[in-house]
Amino acid sequence: MTSARTTPTRTPAEPVPPAGHADIRVVAASPETARRVAEVLRRCFDSTEQRSYPAGREGGTRLHLTVDTTHPPEPARSWLVTSRPAAADHPQDDKA
Repeated sequence: MTSARTTPTRTPAEPVPPAGHADIRVVAASPETARRVAEVLRRCFDSTEQRSYPAGREGGTRLHLTVDTTHPPEPARSWLVTSRPAAADHPQDDKA
């Protein structure tokens, strides 16, 4: 009696991004949710244009983008600082 050996099939290796870059994949129930995550990442890092695909039978979205981590992100500003209008938005009153 001979036994049949099954050889595990290997999935092709995904290409590795260049040094200092990271491939990001976001899977979300809606395209809008995936876009929001990508928007936050783009505020911190330079990135490629996002590419989106359907994700599964349930109708989700899979979004891919590559970020450049060689330039450090700017420090996050608090919501209080970002909610205040810039000083240039207010006219100066010369009646001091």
